[in-house]
Amino acid sequence: MLPRVLGALALLVVLSLPALAAPCVLPSGKVVILKSEDIDPDVFVWDSRQRVVDYAAGYWHDTHDVLNHSMLAKPGTRAVIVQCEPGIVRPKYVADARDAVGIRLVNGPNRGRYGWVNSQDVHELVR
Repeated sequence: MLPRVLGALALLVVLSLPALAAPCVLPSGKVVILKSEDIDPDVFVWDSRQRVVDYAAGYWHDTHDVLNHSMLAKPGTRAVIVQCEPGIVRPKYVADARDAVGIRLVNGPNRGRYGWVNSQDVHELVR
């Protein structure tokens, strides 16, 4: 009886430990360029971290929902990384997880606004 209890307790301890995700590649404060890797290079900048996670996973109500909760950034729009959550974006048809990246837009019509993007749409600024 005691080995079973200890085994169950050990299993609970192991399962309660947080999974270690690889840290985000680009640090906060880094200036980046936005450009989608998809056919259309425009980038959806979402109003919340959860929305970028849901959209990548294929969950959204309708087009109205997408238009109300995102801004469209043209390719080449510059942004500053303000936060990053590693490995929480899980695209529907891709095996690997991506990061959710919190940004502040620094040029374009939405300059100064904050939002969230998929790490696939963030590219390091080459000087």
